[in-house]
Amino acid sequence: MPESAYSGITPERRSNRASTNLPMSQPSPPAVPLPAQARERTSRLTWILLALAVLIPIGIASGLRYLPASSVPVITSQVSHFPPADLAFDQRELGPTPGFRPRITHVRIVDLNKDAQPEVLVCDAQRNRVFLYRPLPNSAWEEIPLGDELNSPAAATPVDLDGDGDLDLVVAGLGSVMPTDETVGRVMWLENTGGVFVNHILLDDVRRVSDVQPADLDGDGDIDLAVAVFGYHHGEILWMENKGGGRFRDHQLLATQGPSHVPIADFDGDGTPDIAALVSQEHEEVWLFKNRGKGEFTPRMVYQTLNFDLGGAGLITTDLDRDGNLDLLLVAGDNLEVNRHYPQPWHGCLWLKNVGGGQFDTHRIATVGGVYAAAVADFDVDGDNDVVLACMFNDWHRAGAASLVLLANDGRQNFSPKTIASRPIYLATITAGDLNGDGRPDVVAGSLYLDTPAPDRIGRLTAWLSRKEPAR
Repeated sequence: MPESAYSGITPERRSNRASTNLPMSQPSPPAVPLPAQARERTSRLTWILLALAVLIPIGIASGLRYLPASSVPVITSQVSHFPPADLAFDQRELGPTPGFRPRITHVRIVDLNKDAQPEVLVCDAQRNRVFLYRPLPNSAWEEIPLGDELNSPAAATPVDLDGDGDLDLVVAGLGSVMPTDETVGRVMWLENTGGVFVNHILLDDVRRVSDVQPADLDGDGDIDLAVAVFGYHHGEILWMENKGGGRFRDHQLLATQGPSHVPIADFDGDGTPDIAALVSQEHEEVWLFKNRGKGEFTPRMVYQTLNFDLGGAGLITTDLDRDGNLDLLLVAGDNLEVNRHYPQPWHGCLWLKNVGGGQFDTHRIATVGGVYAAAVADFDVDGDNDVVLACMFNDWHRAGAASLVLLANDGRQNFSPKTIASRPIYLATITAGDLNGDGRPDVVAGSLYLDTPAPDRIGRLTAWLSRKEPAR
């Protein structure tokens, strides 16, 4: 989970002598003391001003609670309040009740047992487990824990890691949701043994691991791994070479704090998988590691901003404009470095359009506060790709602040933000796919609570099942 780290820089204090306009050899004029009566008036005035500074805010705060609710205006923000979406969804909670501070760090729609029945794969950093949710005939969902407990799992990806024909899981072990540079991170392999998942450690003794993605990176026929070691003040991007028998050798691609996502795709069209990476903290960069073959990579920065408060929170691969080139979507809305996580005018969604050969042009497609994750699908079934955004931070103390936002595509890659839902809040992860078999994409999102300012809007794992009729 991205957090920003900042260090204060205190300018060197100048000496009193250097701050005057007098020559160094000329003595300063002697101070003239105030008369006793003037000193007494100054002292009384100071105490009166201090008392007013304390009592006035207390009086205002006390009086506000006696006003009727309609007397307090609701101030909406252009980055947090949007018109309602012209789509209809049935909203429901999956799994158990939210409980205390649910911390869902990752969701993904999968078909883990290959029975053509969609399931929801979930990482839960509050219960320290990976869960699978399967639909039951009575519209309920069965919760199945996979493997043993893990300390703050951050992401899980299905892959046949051992080549035996079934789907295993590779899991990024964050180790701690809260910032730390301790070596609490892990890369785990949950081996599928006839439907029972067995934990194996592939990498440990590293700082917090936020993402792991599989691909044959060196072209030798087996599955290797790309790893984002977020850390805190220190981190790195690795690729792990599969040596067989569950053994891996790690290679460092970049030493930097804050790598959060490492999507893999053939971005330059040469037939080999490349690695993209989002580096947040105060860097706010996107890197591309071009695969030269045989485990060799050429690093290149494809996005950077001078706004170190951008708040990069997510990076996904998608062909947004359906031109055959795989693009990147960057979402920005993290501001965990401040005590009150208000939406900012620079938050939103950036489209890194692949113009060929691994070159990218950057387009801002939406300004939405507190965005943490995105999913792409044709939600209105009109033949183009739309985007749905999950908001982790927003004006939660204001009525109607959006937590789930649809970016409706007009067919020319112009996107209009529309509110799908304003509860539950603190949505940190999202996925899209057809859950109920009606041919329309549905949405699942997970809430990550670090505090609870709005207990009436708590959620844990929430699904929005699309309906054919428009919203009313």
